Amino acid sequence: MRQFVNVTLSGLTEGMVYAAFALALVLIWRSTRIVNFAQGSMAAATTFIALALVQAGQSYWVAFAVALVSGFVLGAVVERVVVRPVEGGPELNAVIVTLGLFVAIQALIAIVFGSSFQSFPAPFGLEGFSVGGQRIAFTPNSLYVVGAVVVTMLLLVVLFRYTRVGLAMRASAFGQEVARLLGVRVGRMLTLGWALAAVVGSLAGLLIAGGEFVYPAYMDSLIVFGFVAAVLGGLDSPIGAIVGGLLLGLALSYVSGYLPRGSALVNIAALVILMVVLLVRPGGLFASSTARRA
Repeated sequence: MRQFVNVTLSGLTEGMVYAAFALALVLIWRSTRIVNFAQGSMAAATTFIALALVQAGQSYWVAFAVALVSGFVLGAVVERVVVRPVEGGPELNAVIVTLGLFVAIQALIAIVFGSSFQSFPAPFGLEGFSVGGQRIAFTPNSLYVVGAVVVTMLLLVVLFRYTRVGLAMRASAFGQEVARLLGVRVGRMLTLGWALAAVVGSLAGLLIAGGEFVYPAYMDSLIVFGFVAAVLGGLDSPIGAIVGGLLLGLALSYVSGYLPRGSALVNIAALVILMVVLLVRPGGLFASSTARRA
């Protein structure tokens, strides 16, 4: 029973991190209809900026704020300089550009910050809570991760459903010409979508780095798991990203905790889940028929 509780709690925490990255993918998809495969390396870059500030003597929260601001600026610059020139062409062009950007940013991180493993601090304790005299696999830092992701999801729901900016971003993604006729500044909305997605991606990078070792490619596995979580929940649904992340985190945690050599089967399990979702419900668990037709 204790093992089940610990495996479940570990899965919930990991699932929330997957959900944070899935939220970044959902945000950029809802605002631009592009899947940004460079999101992971962009998040890693801002995480290393935060680490440099911490090593220079700044507090975690100062570094945290600077990383999010850096993510916002980086996302806007990438959209304006790299992505916009290919946005009017075939959709595959933007995908190829983001893949190339993923490799380029990762290489730049290695050049600027080095390729060695470096310890990233956690803002809260990493010792599990005591319940009934026994330690469980849920720490104060885990509670912070869960709270940060839930708050981010709620903010995104409010943005897209109840604000003019969010509606304008969605209109720009679905029909640029119609949006322009309605007075929406499409270019600004696309830039804002990339910038906000980069902020959420930076948050995911900081959450997964807390109390762990980071290196230029430390986000690679999160890119895969975050994408699977986004597809599982539905690329057009922030709530789906949370649910997809939690379900994936629990599934992979049970595989790792209960199956023989389970840790070696985690990546295969994620691939199987992705294939099943694409075969049974391609739009994801929370996709609507309207969203799929659009």
